[in-house]
Amino acid sequence: MKDAYFEAVVMIERLHRLFLEVVKMELDRLHTRDINNVQALVLYNIGQSQLTVGELTNRGYYLGSNVSYNLRKMVQNDYVSQVPSPHDKRSSHVKLSPKGLELFAKLDLILGSQADILHKEVAGPEDMDSFCQTLRKLETFWSGLLTR
Repeated sequence: MKDAYFEAVVMIERLHRLFLEVVKMELDRLHTRDINNVQALVLYNIGQSQLTVGELTNRGYYLGSNVSYNLRKMVQNDYVSQVPSPHDKRSSHVKLSPKGLELFAKLDLILGSQADILHKEVAGPEDMDSFCQTLRKLETFWSGLLTR
């Protein structure tokens, strides 16, 4: 069990890096060079919402320590609008700009296409539901270890 557990942990990390490479490939295919793959995932997670910077990390939409740098670059490249909170000067809200919404729509089509291929060639909805359920159990397990 220990070997399978560790293999799963390593595989999760490897799959995340591989998915980032897939996102990078799709950005290159779209000739989109002013946003990187990590920023594109943050953009996709923001979607139609308006979030605080803290919510990005609390909801798990952002993995990494340099969220401020990536958000600043996304604002500079006009993918995200960042507005100071009227109630708390230490906080700001982010939402996608029209350019960000356009890239979101393209990424949404790409992910939909990939999901269709996955469904036809690799794993059906039941497989993915079971896989996600197992990942949620692992998340709960790890969260529980942190609160002991």
